[in-house]
Amino acid sequence: MATIARQQPPWRAPQEPDQESSLPALRIYNSLTRSKTPFVPIEWKSKLVKWYACGPTVYDDAHLGHARNYVTTDIIRRIMQDFFGYKVKFVMNITDVDDKIILRGRQQYLFADFVSKHQVLDDTVSKTGQAALQAYLTKNLPFLDANSTAAGLQSAIDLHYGPVLNGQALDGGPAGDKEAKLKMHISTARTAIQAVGNAQSRTSNVEGYYAKMQDVLLPYLDSLYGPTVDAADHSVFTNLTQKYEKRFMEDMGALNCLEPDIVTRVTEYGSQIVDFVKKIQDNGFAYATSDGSVYFDIKAFEEAQNHYARLEPWNRNDTDLQADGEGSLSKKTSEKKSDADFALWKSSKAGEPSWPSPWGKGRPGWHIECSAMASDKLGGQIDIHSGGIDLAFPHHDNELAQSEAFWTDKKHTHEHQWVNYFMHMGHLSIQGSKMSKSLKNFVTIREALGREEWTSRGLRIVFLLGSWKDGIEITDDMVKAGSAWEEKVNNFFIRAIDIINNHPPPDKDTEPETNGSHKADGLNQALEIAKTETHEALCDSFNTPTVLASISELITVFNSLDRSVSSVGTIEKVAKWISSMVNTFGLNGTATPTESAIGWTGVSIPDAAKQYVYTLSNVRDELRRKARSTEGLVPKNLNLVTQLEHLDLRCNNKDEIPYAKVANKFAEDINALTSSSDLSKDVLNICDRLRNEDLWNHGIYLEDRDGNQPALVRPVTKELLAARQEKEAKERQKLKAKENLEKEAAARADKGQQSHVQMFRTPEYSSWDEEGIPTRDDKGEEITKSRAKKLRKDWERQKKLHEKWLLNKS
Repeated sequence: MATIARQQPPWRAPQEPDQESSLPALRIYNSLTRSKTPFVPIEWKSKLVKWYACGPTVYDDAHLGHARNYVTTDIIRRIMQDFFGYKVKFVMNITDVDDKIILRGRQQYLFADFVSKHQVLDDTVSKTGQAALQAYLTKNLPFLDANSTAAGLQSAIDLHYGPVLNGQALDGGPAGDKEAKLKMHISTARTAIQAVGNAQSRTSNVEGYYAKMQDVLLPYLDSLYGPTVDAADHSVFTNLTQKYEKRFMEDMGALNCLEPDIVTRVTEYGSQIVDFVKKIQDNGFAYATSDGSVYFDIKAFEEAQNHYARLEPWNRNDTDLQADGEGSLSKKTSEKKSDADFALWKSSKAGEPSWPSPWGKGRPGWHIECSAMASDKLGGQIDIHSGGIDLAFPHHDNELAQSEAFWTDKKHTHEHQWVNYFMHMGHLSIQGSKMSKSLKNFVTIREALGREEWTSRGLRIVFLLGSWKDGIEITDDMVKAGSAWEEKVNNFFIRAIDIINNHPPPDKDTEPETNGSHKADGLNQALEIAKTETHEALCDSFNTPTVLASISELITVFNSLDRSVSSVGTIEKVAKWISSMVNTFGLNGTATPTESAIGWTGVSIPDAAKQYVYTLSNVRDELRRKARSTEGLVPKNLNLVTQLEHLDLRCNNKDEIPYAKVANKFAEDINALTSSSDLSKDVLNICDRLRNEDLWNHGIYLEDRDGNQPALVRPVTKELLAARQEKEAKERQKLKAKENLEKEAAARADKGQQSHVQMFRTPEYSSWDEEGIPTRDDKGEEITKSRAKKLRKDWERQKKLHEKWLLNKS
């Protein structure tokens, strides 16, 4: 066959809409062209968008790399629906049968069976572990020996793998996934060798042994007993997939991702996938082998004027990617017409689940799953197909080929464009390697959220700050940028709500004027600029970083605002627009862009606290105002706390009790000051304690402001907490420095007690002059000139200290 130029084939743009259509001027970066192309849905009159997204392979918990894909997809979906007004039909699949799942299900089944039968760390367990370790090393780290001691292992690792561990690449280029996988294998080997050594010396318990040996025992036990597993009992596999599908959906809920409109599962599509494969074969683009497998015929497909590898033609001969796409359980066959031909249907071997088919019992190939399910739900042409960038070749390229082979009549010579727009989300990287289950360099979503390393909002903001199609490496600078943007918006909402609630709009006749007319002020102009920039940015392939920058700039204008020339009405318009945008991006729970509420969750104190805290704050403001006045407080002013009497300070509502106790304590402490000799000072101290301790400990802060403005009631944010911790650390450092100075001064004072005349009267010397300076050492030899010079310096220094000590004492 002639050499295929490694360039993408031509892409056919969808039919142009009428000039009267209301479609936005949206352009999307399309992986099929590697450029931004105008977006026109197939059913543009109804603004229906048919979208298929590759979902998870459910054999383990989802990690932050998955979050990058699914949260970013969710952001774009929300923009399409809520900003541009498209009606999105969103379909996502669950891969609940493939080679990884079969292996993991079988391995865990066999491991659990082995553990149940070997509850004691005996010779059988030890020998099995030793053999498993040797098999693991032979496959993954051939320069290492399972019989090595810990010291011997380290020497071999340093010799053969030291450069990789020091950050170098295997092939001289930049370090990446291969190096990360090698480091993973080394870490596993170290742990296992330690466990084997402990088992041989009987210094390990059986639970600890299995925990450290699991990663080497799993593949070894499967290599021995995998074919013996009764694969007709699908529960061996579904127990695994159902568990992790449920956990995946919980994780997506925790990340505030919208639920798919339709969820499809491979295990529910067995017969339909068989029919799909059969039609491809009938169309002349597939062939069966003697073992009952069916392969896609790339040569026949291209000879019919179709294009294979539309997305990444330059990777079509990458054997590593091809092998990864076929799966680790695929067996080599000499019956394939080309090494690049891929499996549509795999004959099932012993220990593998199966479905009936015209070719015998088998199971779907990985790529055919999505083609069959997407075609079933969305038809012969799809607007958008999305997934992670790592799926582009071979998975998505094979999907496109087999789907176009299905939908193209074999008598026709023109190609069928199954997908109009392919969107690939960039990777999330750690030290240059993508976050991956197979590399074990991941943090699961539930771990990250559970340990409060991230919040759903914080993670989403970081993704919004980067381009959806580009890779992201989470660095300290990126985390700081996300936190700073969140805190800036948070502070804006708190202040805007305070202005709107406490400063109602003036009458129309008293609205601020510009040049004698009711024109928009600077803030209003900034709002219109932000709106325009946002629309243009989102039309530019969902350019969210620019939108976040526009929102930030608008808030900067607000922060520098002269409130006397800007109306409350304008501030409310700005707050509502920003609220609408953060809701559009999914930064505010289930809130929609059309909701009238201002702000997002976290800008208000708990409802249970409001009646107590706002009343407390008002009383505190008035007491502070009088205490700081030139007249000062007088005892009768303490009656201000009677305003707290209408509160139920002995309430039984468990949510309100903590705040009622704070209010009660404040009232009691103020009332106890009637006989104070410095009433104003004591009241201010109690007011400070209410702000700095009593309410702070319940997550509420009273932010005192200049002039006669009331304190701003706000929740304690992580930034406020960090600022206080930094301040306290500096105060501790300052106190420690002071203590050190005092200790040094005390030490000097103590040292000054000794007389300079007596300081050298020790056995180290045998003769002294009249001032007490040594002239001969303990052996009777004369002190050298250089040593005598040094001794005199020490003597003079002590003389000063002693004289100072005597002076202080007198």
